Amino acid sequence: MPAIRLVTFDVLHTIIAPRLPIHVQYSQVFSPYIGVLQPERIKQSFKVALKALQKQHPSYNKGAEHWWRDVIRRTALDAGANEQALNRHLTDIVNTLMTRFSSKEGYRACDDAIPTIRRLRDEFGIRTAVVSNGDSRIRAVLEDLGFPIYLNPIVLSEEEGIEKPSPDIFMKALEFVNTDAESSEGNIHPSECLHVGDELTCDYNGAKTVGWDALLLRRVGVAGEFEHKELDENLENIQVIHDLESVIDWVQRKVECGGVNSELM
Repeated sequence: MPAIRLVTFDVLHTIIAPRLPIHVQYSQVFSPYIGVLQPERIKQSFKVALKALQKQHPSYNKGAEHWWRDVIRRTALDAGANEQALNRHLTDIVNTLMTRFSSKEGYRACDDAIPTIRRLRDEFGIRTAVVSNGDSRIRAVLEDLGFPIYLNPIVLSEEEGIEKPSPDIFMKALEFVNTDAESSEGNIHPSECLHVGDELTCDYNGAKTVGWDALLLRRVGVAGEFEHKELDENLENIQVIHDLESVIDWVQRKVECGGVNSELM
């Protein structure tokens, strides 16, 4: 059983979460400019707009700010905003939302995220990194929330021009890690990698495709309400966890089975 030497994490709904549901925060920002829009209508229109832009312009190929401007405009219009008022104030709305979701104003760290990342390094000598279908603002968010600087590299679809579940983004992360590693450590191989995330296709299946281990996060209760769950998903034979502390348990079982080299501890 190979050692686990690298654990990568998805970001949204895995190690961070919105402080309030995104549609509620959108409603708060919209209100001074275009009046009150019902949060539930915003919630639905946001999902539609997001899905459409992800399909039409993957990896933020229009540029992240332009991409999100389109999402925000479509969300507001489909939620019932007056188009003339929206056009007058769109730049202010976009700037406010982009700023909010660049920091701890819009996001919080999941309670189990930073402790898990620290334990992986301190108790097992395991490197940690990020693989996310997000834009460059994630770097500022993670820094503002106090994530350790050794959560590195942070590999983002906007910057690489590829996104999960493409095998290329996982291998890009491993390439960065191996380039950065001290020569005495030796290269980390795919069989020594674990990816953790909340999307079955992008995170779990994507990582498995390149020979990595994977854990699918399905938080229970309110904490898991906004995770990316696919319709009629089949979780048979899928390694599912319900919190990030379970990553430690999973690694510990590998240790007990001889799957982590003693010198890494």
